[in-house]
Amino acid sequence: GFSNYEHATYRKYNGLVKQINPNMEHYQEKKEKMGDAFYATAGSIVHGAHKDSPDAIKRMALDVQAQKEKREKFSRRRRHDPDADIDYINERNMKFNQKLERFYGEYTKDIKDNLERGTAV
Repeated sequence: GFSNYEHATYRKYNGLVKQINPNMEHYQEKKEKMGDAFYATAGSIVHGAHKDSPDAIKRMALDVQAQKEKREKFSRRRRHDPDADIDYINERNMKFNQKLERFYGEYTKDIKDNLERGTAV
């Protein structure tokens, strides 16, 4: 489940990393071609040393699109029902009233109906 944003980010990162399937042959070719410049150090300039392949760009775009579609499918519960009666003074009281209704609603239904009609004793 969700404990905090840092944990959620870490889980998302690990899930995305597991999906990566590197091409080790291509990696070794690049490593041999670039030599010492392959591993950047404090004084090395890496700008322009690496060019992404069109295939890699397409894979990334498809992955981002899939994440976007998955995010759109997710629907959060609505906290406020505009048609419901307001019987609370703040959010905490709303939760408390919902809990009471869940546990005791069936027992207090008659009393509530009588109060609504004005026929309560």
